[in-house]
Amino acid sequence: MRKTQLPTPLPVQQFARCIDDTSRPNGYIGDWPEAGHVYPVRVLPHVRTGQSQIHVLGFYAEQPYGAFAACRFEPVATVWMN
Repeated sequence: MRKTQLPTPLPVQQFARCIDDTSRPNGYIGDWPEAGHVYPVRVLPHVRTGQSQIHVLGFYAEQPYGAFAACRFEPVATVWMN
């Protein structure tokens, strides 16, 4: 008998509150989160380091890459979409 395998990525929507909007990099082109606001996010590991990064859904970022350090956000909710 086969074990049931969950789809990848999981069918969830995550939300996180920005707690640190300081230190915007020079030359950053794109949307920047504001402290205290809650955003729909996706948490993914960095390809090289494996550390968690926050991708804010709906944000536009041209350069540098549009991911934020996990320490800038605190998780608020995870909603299962099924």
